[in-house]
Amino acid sequence: MSALDSHDQTGEVQRATAAGEDDLRTLFGESTAIFASFSGPTHVLGSANPAFMTSIGQDRARPGLALADVLPEPAGQEFLALVDQVHRTGESCTSRDVRIVLGNGPHAREAFFDLTCEPRRDRSGDVTGVRVIGVETTQVKHAQRLMAEHRALLEQIARQAPLADVLDGMARSIEELVPQELFVSVLLADPDGLHLRHGAAPSLPDFYNEAIDGIATGEGVGSCGTAAHRREPVVVADIATDPFWDDFRHLADQAGLGACWSTPILAGDGTLLGTFALYHRTPRVPQDTDLALIQVFTGTAALAIERHHSDEAKRAAEARAEAAREELAKAVEAEQKLRAEAEERAAAAAELATRMRAAAATQARTPRPEQCELGGTAGCTEPAEIKVADSWGDAAWGCSAHVEQALIHVRSVFIASEELGGLAAYLSR
Repeated sequence: MSALDSHDQTGEVQRATAAGEDDLRTLFGESTAIFASFSGPTHVLGSANPAFMTSIGQDRARPGLALADVLPEPAGQEFLALVDQVHRTGESCTSRDVRIVLGNGPHAREAFFDLTCEPRRDRSGDVTGVRVIGVETTQVKHAQRLMAEHRALLEQIARQAPLADVLDGMARSIEELVPQELFVSVLLADPDGLHLRHGAAPSLPDFYNEAIDGIATGEGVGSCGTAAHRREPVVVADIATDPFWDDFRHLADQAGLGACWSTPILAGDGTLLGTFALYHRTPRVPQDTDLALIQVFTGTAALAIERHHSDEAKRAAEARAEAAREELAKAVEAEQKLRAEAEERAAAAAELATRMRAAAATQARTPRPEQCELGGTAGCTEPAEIKVADSWGDAAWGCSAHVEQALIHVRSVFIASEELGGLAAYLSR
């Protein structure tokens, strides 16, 4: 074969290859599937469709750059290793959930791809590069993670975990798993629905949480106060210009917040339970995925708060029942004590009456003296007319004046003269 023929064949191969690449670019040009073509052992990016450029980033996915320069981050090595393997072995390879982290620091974005890598060959069959076809599965992956976290939250609620733990865990899981940087806040409504209290906001500054703790519900009171008042979602895409934030704009500026979307958390009967809010650092409107996330986790928060209120009501009812049981036990104990004391008093009275009857019977046989025996040391010359006795068995005769004094001043003294009523008169006096 002449050199001219060889040159012509090489040109045909190149033209055929270019035509094939043009066909693939046309096929994947407007697709959400990604397509990219790499050449040589360093995998120089030759061509790619807009979906690839958008996924990787227009500023880094530039034709002519080696793949190691396109994805310099350590988390891009899995992609690089996959392309290396296909170029080295000449065998196609399919891999799922290939993880790439694009960028660094707070602006880093985690992405996942399902990829099929195929070798590109020249006419002689030698591998000249690698063709990559795939789809970005980042949203699916994040949705799977969010649903897993959601199931875990439901299990926590079922286990009656403390409300603060459930809400804090929910906020952290959303903040960690959602691709964009955001901050979650849950405020809890007072029983009268007129104020909102701090529930959970693990990533917002303490000064901000303290400042909004206890804010009133009402029209124009930020995003959350307004959402609670209206009982409907309130989207503030730009805190810097929205009049709802006139009284709180300085706090938002200090905390570095640019947007706040708040949704009321309502019980099944429509009672206000609180608000669920997503904050962003820059002005932003919610997308369909954001609205779906808000709906899912607002419902989860409602379930957790309602369960908490139910548990609190149950505990309060149990505490009231226990207090009532304790009061009843005290009342029964007091009644038993009073009854015992009454029985003791009755027994003592019966014993006293028995002694008095015995004393009366004994003293009834005592002969009557002529003069009063109750005059003391001074004596009394009045005739002895009435006989008195006490429960100890002592008895004496006296005149009516001294007997009356004895009856008044000595409580256990009674008239022992049967003709004057005797013991019966004393007991019934």
